[in-house]
Amino acid sequence: MKRLFRYLLIIVLIFTVTIAAIASYLAFFLPNVGPAPGLEIEITEERIERGKYLANHVMLCMECHAVRDFSLFAGPPIPETLGAGGTVFDQKLGLPGSFVSENLTPYKMESWTDGELYRAIVSGVSKDGRALFPIMPYPNFAQVDEEDIYAVIAYLRTLEPIAADHPSSKADFPMSLIMNTIPAAPSHQPRPNKSELIDYGRYLVTAGVCNDCHTRIERGEFVGELYAGGNEFPMPDGSVVRAANITPHATGIGNWTEEQFVTRFKIYADTSYVPRTVQPGEFQTIMPWSKYAGMAIEDLQAIFAYLQSLPPVDNRVEIFSPAKDIN
Repeated sequence: MKRLFRYLLIIVLIFTVTIAAIASYLAFFLPNVGPAPGLEIEITEERIERGKYLANHVMLCMECHAVRDFSLFAGPPIPETLGAGGTVFDQKLGLPGSFVSENLTPYKMESWTDGELYRAIVSGVSKDGRALFPIMPYPNFAQVDEEDIYAVIAYLRTLEPIAADHPSSKADFPMSLIMNTIPAAPSHQPRPNKSELIDYGRYLVTAGVCNDCHTRIERGEFVGELYAGGNEFPMPDGSVVRAANITPHATGIGNWTEEQFVTRFKIYADTSYVPRTVQPGEFQTIMPWSKYAGMAIEDLQAIFAYLQSLPPVDNRVEIFSPAKDIN
């Protein structure tokens, strides 16, 4: 009996030491994507304009790194918070922690080198070496052309400083360890020529991170067909909005024309458009129409062409459930 007890004790000790070693490795040796590169990005007018377009209307850096006003339809960002961060993505959204978007203006980023910004955007590692939770979609940005990333950085350098400090992001255990395994070296893809309509559309959809919203996710993993919708987003009033199916099936956008698709975005770019006030229980959406509306028509046409090339998925989505309808 003593020998059996001794064997069990040894097994428990080995198991404990192994777990401790793995936890120590995850905590202290990862992420490991190497030091920030020694970049010095030349700031040109061309880069600033391209970066402004991408950050505001495609990659939506300025949308997430702001505070959105969900008392208005589609939650447009409060203008004076653009780029200053402060949005909280937390357990109320089903996330494993509380993640706060950082202030991207020079008030906070002036001390960051171009290389540190680049590493954070495409590899998910902060200035101090911490892993970023991929609510910041660096796995997608890692696939964007390097020059487009440089353009975004050049644009961020031109922002007016906004004095805004926010609480640090904090992941729940065990995600606090698991997230250290996610950062990786980028796998940049060249931006396709605009004449290669489907490939160019795929590039824009990747940069716009459409997959993350329009694919059902549970516990950080895709569990539904890509772009088939159904991903749920709880709203401040207790209602739930679900991402639409954007595959070319009749339950998605299979019956849409290119003109209808483009117009759906561009109505929010009309100078006469004013977002309406949304009362609790009324239809609301997280789709940032006011920002995507600024995309060039040819870019929207390319996105439509790519979406129409996807396998159609039969998935009828109930887009909105008022709070009173939710058990």
